[in-house]
Amino acid sequence: MRHGGVFVVIENALVYINKKRTFERCDVRIMDGVIDFVGRYNGDDDERVDATDYVLIPGLVDVHTHGRIGIDFTDCSPEELHDVARSYAQKGVTTVMPSLASAPFENMRCAVKNISEFVPNDEEANFCGVHFEGRYLNPKKRGAHAESLLAPLDAYELEDEVFRMCRRLHISAAYELDTDGSFMAKVKEIGATMGLAHTTATYGEAKTAEERGIISYTHLFNAMTPLHHRDGGAVCAAFEGDRFAEIICDGFHISPEMIRLTHRLKGIGRMTLISDSIAAAGCPDGDYDSPTDPYYVKDGHAYTYSSGAIAGSTASLDEEVNNLIEFCNIPLGDAIITATENPARQVGVFDECGSIEVGKRADMLFCRGTERLCIERVMVRGEFI
Repeated sequence: MRHGGVFVVIENALVYINKKRTFERCDVRIMDGVIDFVGRYNGDDDERVDATDYVLIPGLVDVHTHGRIGIDFTDCSPEELHDVARSYAQKGVTTVMPSLASAPFENMRCAVKNISEFVPNDEEANFCGVHFEGRYLNPKKRGAHAESLLAPLDAYELEDEVFRMCRRLHISAAYELDTDGSFMAKVKEIGATMGLAHTTATYGEAKTAEERGIISYTHLFNAMTPLHHRDGGAVCAAFEGDRFAEIICDGFHISPEMIRLTHRLKGIGRMTLISDSIAAAGCPDGDYDSPTDPYYVKDGHAYTYSSGAIAGSTASLDEEVNNLIEFCNIPLGDAIITATENPARQVGVFDECGSIEVGKRADMLFCRGTERLCIERVMVRGEFI
């Protein structure tokens, strides 16, 4: 649907309105890939698309994902970035923050350069920045990250130009290891956001990390000290506070009852669904190489060979939205927030995506029904894929 300079009106759709968490029958006008109007439109000189039978939902936003279809962001080529961006869009994920696992620093520098220079072609998802999940982790909670690839939280290292290449930068780390707070201060100085991750933080250390500026808990529960009655740890701090809690809602990384508990304590407004997907997502069971640690996938679940740790997820965000609806017995109108607005707010890109509002990219999912997420067509930057 090419429109160069001509308004296109999506007519009479049932549109999801984030502010109300409900659906309203209205029109959406698009100009050069950007939403120009939402409401009842009476103009008569525009191209029109009848969407009477569709429910319009904002394109999904995945801010913690390492890749899919056999491609890992940490070691893929510029050409492969286009392949994987197309695959995300086909699954309804129109905005991606590529996540880099632990790898040799030169590899991570190369990956950041490629991601930062990426310009999507038609039918490909947008990249909104880079998520560093690797390197600055606690060895005791390293999970699938090879210990040899971990590094101290050195504020001086953040002077490297690689951290300034990123359009947006989110750094997940074990911030309890930053005992004097100098690393976190430097992260804020370079304009990045922070998530507490792969951590042995006590409750007190997690609260200190909040005071120093973390905005999220990276894949809550996973690679963290479990909730304990004599020290609630990072999990209790996350439940108590107002920071975003990332949730891998595949029913494997976190059991449904713990997801229900998180929903009850945090509420929809502070839960962020993430896929934490790895290269094996969208691929069959089998053996996979990795820049971090080789792994195998059995029955759709990934495990490292070295330690048997869970190696990430093979789920996609659209599946997780439907899981959240089922696990927590909530309406689609609530679940949508966790995979659109919340992740966009978490990393600071809600001004451009995450809702169907004037001034934002026309990234929208054309769906059937309001009970579950059932995607039939995907629009990215005002074009159907």
